[in-house]
Amino acid sequence: MGIPLENEWRNVNAPPSRLSTNRVYVVMLRHLGVKTIVTQSFLKVRPTASMLIGCRRRRQSTRQKVALVLLVFSCQFVHVISEKSPSALTVVESPEASLEGEEDAHVEEGDSEDLDVFHPTDKWKTLKPGHGVPRGSHVRLNLQTGQREVKLGEHQTLKYQIDGQRQGKENTQGPSVNAEELKALKNIKEEVDPKTSDKEEKEALRAQFHPMDELKKDMVKLDMLMESDFQIMSRLVSQFNSSNATVEEKVKALHDLEYLVHKVDNAQNLASRGGLKLVVDALNSTDYRLQESASFVLGSALSSNPVVQVEAVESGTLQRLLMLLATPRPMSVKKRALFAVASLLRHCPFAQSHFLKLGGLQVLGDIFRASGGGALRVRIVTILYDMINEKELISQTGLDPIPDASHNERLRQYAQVSLQPLLAEQGWCSLVPELLASPEHDWKEKALRTILAMMPHCQTQYRKDYALSSSLSALQEQYQELVLTEQVLGDEDGYFGEILALLEMVVLKLKRV
Repeated sequence: MGIPLENEWRNVNAPPSRLSTNRVYVVMLRHLGVKTIVTQSFLKVRPTASMLIGCRRRRQSTRQKVALVLLVFSCQFVHVISEKSPSALTVVESPEASLEGEEDAHVEEGDSEDLDVFHPTDKWKTLKPGHGVPRGSHVRLNLQTGQREVKLGEHQTLKYQIDGQRQGKENTQGPSVNAEELKALKNIKEEVDPKTSDKEEKEALRAQFHPMDELKKDMVKLDMLMESDFQIMSRLVSQFNSSNATVEEKVKALHDLEYLVHKVDNAQNLASRGGLKLVVDALNSTDYRLQESASFVLGSALSSNPVVQVEAVESGTLQRLLMLLATPRPMSVKKRALFAVASLLRHCPFAQSHFLKLGGLQVLGDIFRASGGGALRVRIVTILYDMINEKELISQTGLDPIPDASHNERLRQYAQVSLQPLLAEQGWCSLVPELLASPEHDWKEKALRTILAMMPHCQTQYRKDYALSSSLSALQEQYQELVLTEQVLGDEDGYFGEILALLEMVVLKLKRV
């Protein structure tokens, strides 16, 4: 049992015909410390020196009997231990095999057409039945599980690392490919003609794009289909002027037209083509919805458009708008009409002069004094402030360093607008301060700015108005507290501070002699 054996481990590379002389199987009995050498033809135990001395003293026949008994005993012992021991059977190469050169180990494989391709790695993997093993792979029998295990040889590992992905990594996760799939891939390669495939690809690519001539024709068609703003306005005006159109259709046409006339060119085209006159005529309609929509279109077309402003004044638009404001109308109609009047008067001294001649200030005063004026009152005060401020700005010396003919003409037209004397005459010096009682801060701000603008002609009347003085004092105390609140919140130059500055300026000018 204590027989020492040589611990020889070698790679198996010889074919089966030479396995009897070049290959041995070494069974390691780890828990007993015994090594037994097993060959294909017989099992032999190498005796120690003491055993050889004893055996020499016996006859030749006795040695043969003892060897036979030891052989039978060893086979039985190996069989019993192999069933209980966790050791494994390992294929090694004998010293003689290394002298004769390396040869591939023989692995019994079935027909390559019927076997699945097995992909070994650098680690031992269990070989399943029906899988073929590539040449040069290491194969061993695991005595614990009774299954064959395979791994790559050294030269195979290097080859896989170079050829796998050309990235220095071994492709161990690749899917297995069976023989049928390999045949199908081979047939595909044979059936595909590279020249034919290139032609088909080019034709398919050409089919995705159109020639330049066809693209030009398509662009021309698109230009014909797409309507310009002028064409759309012409269609809307025709729809609005149609005798068969309902009120809803006319209102919708005016709503779409209002979106287009914000552009200066579109508004001028509407006026030059006679569309503006149709919109002005709608102000005389008995339907309030048409009056409101027509006023909205006029306000958008007149805004910052001198050409359309002059056309509207000459066509009598201002008279009709003032008529809507002077007669009983719904609040929505008056809001739109006042919007159109403000757009017509802004930066147009020609329209402002006609406005004063037509009694526009009187109409606005009646609306301001009427109960329920609400938002109309602050809009009226804003119109008056803009008219006063425009004249002051245009009259300032050095406003235009190089005056031209148009500038001189504007100066002449603004000189004909005598607004402030009419404001004082018609009682606006007492009407504007009424907005100071409003709870809205914005309304108070606009009232204070208008009071300052009217101060040259209303100062005497303001000093006699004790209600105005008490109102200004109360507002000063209120906004001083609001300014402190803003400062606590970190807003040094807030909105309330601006209103407080206006209040202090009004009080200061009232105290001046």
